[in-house]
Amino acid sequence: MHAEAQKSGVNLTIVSATRNNDYQKGIWEKKWNTKAAAYKVPLTQENKVAIAKDILKFSSMPGTSRHHWGTDIDLNDLEPEYFQKGPGKKVYDWLNKNAAEYGFCQTYTSKSWGRQGYEEESWHWSYMPLSDNYLKEYIKQVKLEDICCFAGSDVVKSLDVINVFVEGINPGCGKI
Repeated sequence: MHAEAQKSGVNLTIVSATRNNDYQKGIWEKKWNTKAAAYKVPLTQENKVAIAKDILKFSSMPGTSRHHWGTDIDLNDLEPEYFQKGPGKKVYDWLNKNAAEYGFCQTYTSKSWGRQGYEEESWHWSYMPLSDNYLKEYIKQVKLEDICCFAGSDVVKSLDVINVFVEGINPGCGKI
């Protein structure tokens, strides 16, 4: 896919790929601690839910990230604005037209038709020949109580993170 994109004048650069649980925990807890510090008082359950929802716009809880599977990549930039004009728009348009031919799908698309979970991520692409099977196994094997042991993990059940976030993907991704 990279070579074909280059032929069209599009440069695909992986900016993030496989992440183990500890790495994801570091990302999550850095964001959690920054947001929690802003409250300057002991956190209530309501505050914890609000913090988690804010982080969950673009970041996964440890144990719930598709990046753990080694099937998902973030390309070129992590800001939505990059993909709306100039070189970023050219990259995004090329991916939308061609990525499926190579087995890739944009996992987190617009929520306007009812998809739940993370906000749209123009940069996040999944290799469906593998990730589709991994998702099915994840759903069979992982339960909400298995997602634990990080700052804010006590809100996992109330946010139903498996159903809403892990399963909250572009339904078109299952058809590649």
